[in-house]
Amino acid sequence: MEQAVVTRQDITGVILAGGEGRRLGGVDKGLQELRGRPMVQWVLERLAPQVGTVLISANRNLQRYAAFGCPVLPDRTPGFAGPLAGLHAALTQAATPLVATVPCDSPFLPADLVQRLHARLVADKAELAVARAGDRVHRAFCLARRELLPGLDAFLAAGERRVGLWHASLSVAEVDFDDELDAFTNINTPEQLAGCRPPPSPSRDS
Repeated sequence: MEQAVVTRQDITGVILAGGEGRRLGGVDKGLQELRGRPMVQWVLERLAPQVGTVLISANRNLQRYAAFGCPVLPDRTPGFAGPLAGLHAALTQAATPLVATVPCDSPFLPADLVQRLHARLVADKAELAVARAGDRVHRAFCLARRELLPGLDAFLAAGERRVGLWHASLSVAEVDFDDELDAFTNINTPEQLAGCRPPPSPSRDS
């Protein structure tokens, strides 16, 4: 029987950094500096204590991403196919039964994100859990079972890219994060990047 509390080693974390960064002028968003450090480093610092292994999904600057000490996975689907392509590559690579994804442009992500997603995934016997804060579902913050890979592979092979459409075919648990609305703030413009002030880094002992 599935346990309500999962160990870190049962989960692979994935930072989604494979987009085109169009709203930031086409730059590689994860490598843009926020208070003197690349955004991906802020995200990695918050995600790593929650999972056993972290992968970085990237399609450019692979060596620069590898310098953060994580395996780097390019999409297997060509043409900057979006977050589902990053999840697909991670599900293909992961040796764990669960894979958690977060975007590279959300340096505030909750320190208990993975734990809460997993608790609801188990309680609802769902195939996938996603975060919801306020009236918005944040589909890039998800916890997926590895056995979803064949279905996602077929979905992408058919030319589909829409995250919401794929989720509609699954049993999805939406997890309430109304107590951490600011945790899902993402950075899409140079102005947001310049004005962003991340909270203190979470303790690695928490």
